[in-house]
Amino acid sequence: MICRNFWPVCILIISVAFGAVAEVSAKQRKTPSNRTEIQLSFAPLVKKTAPSVVNIYTRKTVLTRQRRGVFDDPFFKRFFGDNFGNNFGLPQKRQQNSLGSGVIVDKKGLIVTNRHVIEGADEIRVVLHDRREFDAELVATDEKTDLAILRIRTDKNLPVLELSDSDDLEVGDLVLAIGNPFGVGQTVTSGIVSALARTGVGLTALGAFIQTDAAINPGNSGGALVAMDGRLVGINTAIFSKSGGSQGIGFAIPSNMVRAVVRGILKTGKLVRPWLGASGQSISQDIANSLGLDRPVGVLVNSLHKSGAAAKSGVVVGDVVLAVNGHEVYDPSALAHRIATLPVGDSVTLRVWRRHKTRALQLELTAAPEVPRRNVTDLAGEQPLSGAKVANMSPALAEELNADGFLQGVFILAISRGSPANRLGFRVGDFVRGINGHETNNVAELSRELERAADKWRISVTRDGTTRDLVINR
Repeated sequence: MICRNFWPVCILIISVAFGAVAEVSAKQRKTPSNRTEIQLSFAPLVKKTAPSVVNIYTRKTVLTRQRRGVFDDPFFKRFFGDNFGNNFGLPQKRQQNSLGSGVIVDKKGLIVTNRHVIEGADEIRVVLHDRREFDAELVATDEKTDLAILRIRTDKNLPVLELSDSDDLEVGDLVLAIGNPFGVGQTVTSGIVSALARTGVGLTALGAFIQTDAAINPGNSGGALVAMDGRLVGINTAIFSKSGGSQGIGFAIPSNMVRAVVRGILKTGKLVRPWLGASGQSISQDIANSLGLDRPVGVLVNSLHKSGAAAKSGVVVGDVVLAVNGHEVYDPSALAHRIATLPVGDSVTLRVWRRHKTRALQLELTAAPEVPRRNVTDLAGEQPLSGAKVANMSPALAEELNADGFLQGVFILAISRGSPANRLGFRVGDFVRGINGHETNNVAELSRELERAADKWRISVTRDGTTRDLVINR
């Protein structure tokens, strides 16, 4: 070998080579330095990724009321608006069409899109990049992330967009948005990542979005946000706009959340997320000063569920959760998002601030517990709640209902139309707290109280956070 007699030189050459590789890696993200680089094209990247993005057309039947006579007069429309008189007239069925986009994530025909794209649809039609059309079946939806999974049947393998690690994104990275804006056909726009982990925008319960200035318009929902390596970094979901068109503020669901939803649904057929069992608040500058933190970061834990993963791992009320697996969190939504992207059974490291010190806690991710058991019961007989279906609220049931996992008590799941419970004004979502002065903390206690003879009923019900008494005479 050449290096046998000249090993000092070889070592020097190898060292320089590795240094050059490291330098190239460090400079992978760079701004254009000359005219030639500015004239570079995205065309090769588009050819690679665009075939994996589909157009989605939906149709559903809605009921409308036909305006007649004076209500349809242009004079009244001018002064009272087009909706004047819509509450009058006979209801009529009407076909409503909508459009969106989707991304193929499995070669056998699995497609990810937004839940709001296909919500309530009677018919879902998918059009591929090569113009082939398929009827799609709905596999599952997830309200908390606004994601939906569709499947089309085909004998041929389909082009797939590989999911990237969205945690590798940095503000300023170039991205492409691919979708079907306004139904004009597949369109590609470019931009940069404007911000990461955007919360508080009111889009979903588990939202920590990628923000981009790549043009996103109606019809782009469910489409792909693609990085320069040709991998999927997000599902385009919404825009901030006062006009309905793009104003350079678009939001995408990170690919790590997409991966978690797809993986969870395909594994068991039902999405089961880890449940932290902790709630808290964002850290203000004043709170940071009082706790001895250098800056306002983290989530101050205000309450814990004794059966939750946080309590079992050693988190206590008053702790500040600073980071999950090294990723800082700035508010409860960001913390919930981080936990939701991980699978049940994983072990994660929480970095917490306690008594002016930082410590690491290992947390075993578990599903929301069914404690107490729900004990679903249909109430019947000569009593005011006859016709209601009730259950014991638990964190597991709360997750299914998208409710607060810390709620406890007897929950009304359903009410039969025309039943005594329906006529007396009870509603799905009510908590029955007591009957005739006796607390009803579970279904067994409720059933026992309803069996007691009484001349009148005084039932305490909590609705939308307010408890009120309903008095019913026999």
